[in-house]
Amino acid sequence: MSTDRSGDRTPSVDLRCEAHTYPDGTVGMHEVDLSVYPDEVVALVGGNGAGKSTLLEHLNATLVPEEGELVVSGTEITEENRVHARKEVGFVFQDADTQLVAPTVLDDVLFGLQNYGMGGESAEKRAREALATVDAAHLEGRVPHYLSGGEKRLVSLAGVLVLEPSVVVLDEPLAGLDPERSRLVAERIRQVHQGGISVVLSTHDLEFAAEIADRVCVMADGNIVGTGPPAEVFYDDALLREANLHPPHTVRIARTAGVDATRPVTEADLAALLRDGADGSGRTAAADDRGRE
Repeated sequence: MSTDRSGDRTPSVDLRCEAHTYPDGTVGMHEVDLSVYPDEVVALVGGNGAGKSTLLEHLNATLVPEEGELVVSGTEITEENRVHARKEVGFVFQDADTQLVAPTVLDDVLFGLQNYGMGGESAEKRAREALATVDAAHLEGRVPHYLSGGEKRLVSLAGVLVLEPSVVVLDEPLAGLDPERSRLVAERIRQVHQGGISVVLSTHDLEFAAEIADRVCVMADGNIVGTGPPAEVFYDDALLREANLHPPHTVRIARTAGVDATRPVTEADLAALLRDGADGSGRTAAADDRGRE
């Protein structure tokens, strides 16, 4: 499995973690080497306990490597300058309630700015702009506790964007959301990326990873065991088995239909192949071959 094809680009975040062990002795991560480059979306996939959340929390120095280093925007992060990592790498936790602490949505988005000493009308203007970016401006007077799960995710994302980070990290951004809320949050994540911000996310939804990621990192037993574009990763059966994962539905359908040679990974990819490969009856050549067997 290939590594990232970064060329000579300078990473926005460069993590080298030889080990991270929790107080109870559990090894959360070991021998991890991950660089995040400008203008890319990286998806971490793997089974429960694979180390995805642990890795994400190292990217903004919520956790620090026992052995190794974290470099953010060219600055090596130490105990003394962890605030630099927190500002450059915004983190949206899976449980949005852990981030929503103020009496109103606007106050919550303002909270980060106020921590950095920014207040007054300029801070309110930036907070409202951040809410508008994720189409949540209409929520500014609401009480965060009473928002829906999807709305809480959007407000949490706005609270990160208001600090103008270079990278946004999201831990299971679609977890617990219904299909419509999932679609809305996914659209806002794409919108953030289109605005020039790199995105790193973890997800159990391989279809979502295939749709949104430029690069997929597969994790197992606290390590990255493979990385590459979705069309490589999701057709590598041995790698997916190592991580206790199954290929996305699109991959399985493409194989069944006999149109997997070009490795479609999204529904749009597959639909285009099936249209191109169908004769007037709508049957693919592979389907006709199976019918003659």
